[in-house]
Amino acid sequence: MPSFERDSHRIVIAGASSLLGAELKSLLEESRFAGWDLRLVDEEVAAGTLTEAGGEPAVIQPVEEGSFDRARFVFFAGSPEFVERNFKSAQAAGAVVIDFTGKVWTKDESQLPYFPKLDEFWGTPFTPKSSHFWIISAPAVAAASLSLGLKPLGLRRMGITFLRPASEAGRTGIEELESQTMQLLSFQNAGHTIFDTQVAFAVSDRFGAGSRENLSAYETRLREEVLECTFTPDGIQPAIRVVHAPVFYGYTFSANAELDASATVEQVSSACGSAGFALSEKGAIVSNLTSAGENTIQLAPPEADPSQPGSWWFWGAADNIRLPAWNAVKLAEKLVP
Repeated sequence: MPSFERDSHRIVIAGASSLLGAELKSLLEESRFAGWDLRLVDEEVAAGTLTEAGGEPAVIQPVEEGSFDRARFVFFAGSPEFVERNFKSAQAAGAVVIDFTGKVWTKDESQLPYFPKLDEFWGTPFTPKSSHFWIISAPAVAAASLSLGLKPLGLRRMGITFLRPASEAGRTGIEELESQTMQLLSFQNAGHTIFDTQVAFAVSDRFGAGSRENLSAYETRLREEVLECTFTPDGIQPAIRVVHAPVFYGYTFSANAELDASATVEQVSSACGSAGFALSEKGAIVSNLTSAGENTIQLAPPEADPSQPGSWWFWGAADNIRLPAWNAVKLAEKLVP
């Protein structure tokens, strides 16, 4: 029986202790899946963590034989290495696998990238034929949506700079930024365990040589995500740069696009709205704070560059945890008759 036709009301969140796993659990409990059998599993180091599910106390379990049995959906919200180790077991159990990392993307051609507007951009109706989906990250959704949404206005070139929050390194990244901030304000030496450099009060294009995080590698992964969504013959692959911003949550980004010189602000704004962006009112502030908890990507009104005809500037923000978790739940709802 195809997994998306299975009767089971069991959902497994693999990587339940992560920021994304916690957000996903919360959204599932507020969705049509409230009341389903929610199983929480993670790596050995997180096993035994006390949490709650469905309003009841719950303990995160290690992945063992049978952890994915009769699951209708398995959401992989942990590290790429965790996904790679356990993906085949989830797939063998017959579950629909919804992955946030894309770790097995190059090894499984049946995997489909997903965010809500993608099928509309491609001009193909959504059909639940696959049992393996890749949830595109918030910055990749922003870049792909801008590129695909602006094509009708003669998009020729686009470059985007993303400001990456500490939460992309998980809870440990948040804790290190918090610790550095407090230590530096107290005139103490700041610890560098995760980033191997000072990240508090600093914007930079790289971390220390001993860091667990690598902005260059992240850029490469982000470009792969965007390319997977904009691969059409006339698609424009944007130039992408990622820099660290000393904030806890939320991406912000600045983009410049070269369009037909005849494009008007009304046309550009309309194209962005049709591409799924939430356009703010003129003069309103758009930041990682205003996007917190939002299910859409916020965008300030597009601005034409007065010195370069056809050149447009875009400023936006997205919740890096909430947005992909929300998109994953919306996908699962589509797959349940």
